[in-house]
Amino acid sequence: MDTALPDHPTLPVRTGTEAFRALRTDGARLLRRIDELGRIGADPLGGVTRPAFGADDRRAQRYLRAEAAAAGLRTEVDPAGNVVIRQAHAQVPGPVVLMGSHLDTVINGGRLDGAYGVLAALEVMQTVADAGVELAHTPVAVAFANEEGALFPQPFWGSMALTGQTRRLPDDPRDRHGNPLAGPLRQAGGDLTQLSRAAWPPHSVRAYLELHIEQGPVLEELNLPIGVVTDIVGRVVHDIRVLGRAGHAGTTPMGSRRDAAVAMSHIVIAAERTAAAGRCRVATAGCVTVSPGATNVIPNEAVLSVEFRDESPARLADAAASFLADLRTVSELTGCEILAEETLRTVPVPTDPGLQDLIASCADGLGHGHTRLPSGAGHDAQIVAAVAPTGMIFVPSLKGLSHTPEEDTAPADLVAGADVLLRAALALGSGHP
Repeated sequence: MDTALPDHPTLPVRTGTEAFRALRTDGARLLRRIDELGRIGADPLGGVTRPAFGADDRRAQRYLRAEAAAAGLRTEVDPAGNVVIRQAHAQVPGPVVLMGSHLDTVINGGRLDGAYGVLAALEVMQTVADAGVELAHTPVAVAFANEEGALFPQPFWGSMALTGQTRRLPDDPRDRHGNPLAGPLRQAGGDLTQLSRAAWPPHSVRAYLELHIEQGPVLEELNLPIGVVTDIVGRVVHDIRVLGRAGHAGTTPMGSRRDAAVAMSHIVIAAERTAAAGRCRVATAGCVTVSPGATNVIPNEAVLSVEFRDESPARLADAAASFLADLRTVSELTGCEILAEETLRTVPVPTDPGLQDLIASCADGLGHGHTRLPSGAGHDAQIVAAVAPTGMIFVPSLKGLSHTPEEDTAPADLVAGADVLLRAALALGSGHP
């Protein structure tokens, strides 16, 4: 899938009025919710396993809606399975300030990736409501469905639907085992037959803000609590199937073999060398399986995925082209047939320069040090950027770890990020140009 580059002007913004400067989020309430939500989908390995549209994802959705209702906010689930949280009373019509992230996780992931941004957006909504603040541009929070694609391999499902990019989604989406999405989506409150109704009208969003853990080591190494995201890297993913020939491991001479595992190993090394040569920022081989998987049988098939990431569309395209040429060389060397299918392509997306300046100014106003940095991970923000100015706020990840049970962030940094999000949302909501 390919996401369009944003086609909208840079948004000039400035900080809000003095009346907003005293407002802070309730840090204890935010941390409580993070702890409670983190128990949903907790697995025996110490992490969180909450794939989209599964039972625990639905439990997380119910938890979020219950907390929002208790805060006096109203919620709805759109046909794509996104949870949308709005103020209880009628608001001034016009573009909204959208905030959010996702609730689903990777397998045995962490408790903060995505969930922190959703709960912080809820906290901002509740803080604004409790203060009785009237804003020209209403804040709205969203928990996007299936950002990770852990079970149903259609990542960014919810943000693509909300932004009207359903043409990039399959007509008959299925999970990794071939089971259709329609039933699980219905259980989550969505409706595959009405998916197009999840799209918001053009110009509905004045700006989108996403608060997220960094998932890398930069902020911790610099000892800074806030990161202002400048770019979100693009990705190219290939699913690869290697076809060799099975044989007896003891009686088949080395020169007569067509070993799928050997070919797969060359492919993994080719991907690593692509990044090491500087063609792209990073390359990763994952989801590796070998068949038949017996000690005394030469593998006749291997399946793996390879992805490349970079901030430059040209470098990303060059890395993918170079890698495909390497696959032809590996096929000739090993005698194996190699089938490669590009299954995902997202272009790099810069965040809005005006929102970058706003986030930096808000951090300064709160006394929080900050730096500007790119995001090496994909986010719903890069999808929303096709229809609205987008800004991202990072907080540090301890030891730079994410997508693992060890994923963590200091409580003070979690609260600091939420306060920056609140101040940015107030500035945008107050209608300052």
